[in-house]
Amino acid sequence: MTANRNFKRRVRARAAKTGESYTAALRHFRTAPQGESMPKNTTMRLSVAQLAVLPDPGDTAALRDGGALIRRLMRDAHAAGARLLHLPEGALTCPDKTIMSVSGADPVGPADWSRADWATLAAELQAITELAAQLRLWTVLGSVHPLTPPRRPHMSLYVISDDGAIATRYDERMLSNTKVSHMYTPGSAPVTFTVDGVRFGCALGMEAAYPEIFLEYERLDVDCVLFSTHGPGTQVNNGPFALQAQALAAANSYWVSYAGTSQDAPNAPSGVISPNGDWITRCRPGPAAITTAELDLAAENHARPWRRVARSDLYARHQAPDDPRSLDRTRP
Repeated sequence: MTANRNFKRRVRARAAKTGESYTAALRHFRTAPQGESMPKNTTMRLSVAQLAVLPDPGDTAALRDGGALIRRLMRDAHAAGARLLHLPEGALTCPDKTIMSVSGADPVGPADWSRADWATLAAELQAITELAAQLRLWTVLGSVHPLTPPRRPHMSLYVISDDGAIATRYDERMLSNTKVSHMYTPGSAPVTFTVDGVRFGCALGMEAAYPEIFLEYERLDVDCVLFSTHGPGTQVNNGPFALQAQALAAANSYWVSYAGTSQDAPNAPSGVISPNGDWITRCRPGPAAITTAELDLAAENHARPWRRVARSDLYARHQAPDDPRSLDRTRP
C-alpha cells in the first residue's frame, strides 16, 4: 500500500499548497482529454427523466406530442434547479423493429427508413434546442440520426448545450443482433463533454452489458456516465441493466445517471447512482417523470486513484517469478 499512500500524500500536498479541494487537486495528476477544461465547481444538479417512448417514427401526431412532452419535462427540470436533463434512449422516437421491418412481421427483416417522418423529427429537435437556450438547460436525449442514404441511421444521444447548440452526439456502438442486422449503423467512438467543470460520458441501449465501455470512460476521466436505455426492465434483479449500472458505478467510482422508459419503470425506474453503487434518487413509476440529484464531486474518493495505481506496473516488482514455491502450483 506504500504506492497508494505516496500518491495520496502528493495529492494532499498539492491541495494544501493551492487551496484546492482533494478532488480538484487529484485532477492535476490525471490526464485530461484534449480540449476539455478543468473543473470549476464541486457540485452540479442533474435531472433524469423517464417517459413512454414512441415506436413509430412515421406517426407525425405522436412525434409532435412526444416533443411537447419532452419540453414539459425540460421546464420541470429547470424549475427543480437542474443544469442538465438526461432523457432515455429514443426519447423522440424509439422505432419498433416490427413496425420498421419491410416484411412487417416476425421474423423481422431490414428496416424501411422511408417510413420515418424526418421533417417532423427535425422540427421537434429544433424546438427542443430553442427551449434549451431559453431555459439555459443542457439537455441530453435519444433519437435516430439519419446518415447519407442508403446507410442506415445511428441510434444516438444528442447533447444540446445551454445556448441551444448541438454540442456533440453519441452513437450507440454495441448494438443488439437485431439492431446491427436490420436497423442501425453502429457508432465508433466514445463521447465526453463538460458542463460547469463536470465531465460526462455517454452510453446507450444495452451497453451496460459491456464493462469495457464504462472502463474506457474511467480512463477518459469522466465524473458521470449518462446511460440511456429502453430496457429490459424485467422483474429479474430489478432490471438487469439497472443492476449492471449500479455495479459499473461502484467498479469505476463515478456517478451513473440511468434514464429508462416508462415501459420499464415498474421494475427499473430512472434514477441516479452514486460512485459507491447506491441509488440516491429514483423516479416514481408513471407515464412521465423526472427526479433530481446533486452530484457532489467534493467528497474524497480513495478507490479510484488506487485502482489507477494498481493498473500500472505496481504488482510486477512485488511478484516472485523465480521462486520455485511460487512456480509449482501442485505443491502444498
